[in-house]
Amino acid sequence: MSIFATRLRELRNEKNLSMKDLAKEINTSDAAISNWENDINEPKISYLIKLAKLFDVSTDFLLGLND
Repeated sequence: MSIFATRLRELRNEKNLSMKDLAKEINTSDAAISNWENDINEPKISYLIKLAKLFDVSTDFLLGLND
């Protein structure tokens, strides 16, 4: 599993958000969230930025480029 998938799942669980709730927050589908967390594909940059803002982390952190 990619670092991104792992970190996304951990951050979502820390905020007690379901995949559906997270999808609503960033205006995407819960299927997209599932695909990201299961390392099937990765989000477009616009969603990566939304996720970083929502979780108050850097995009570099989400991508595993720094801790």
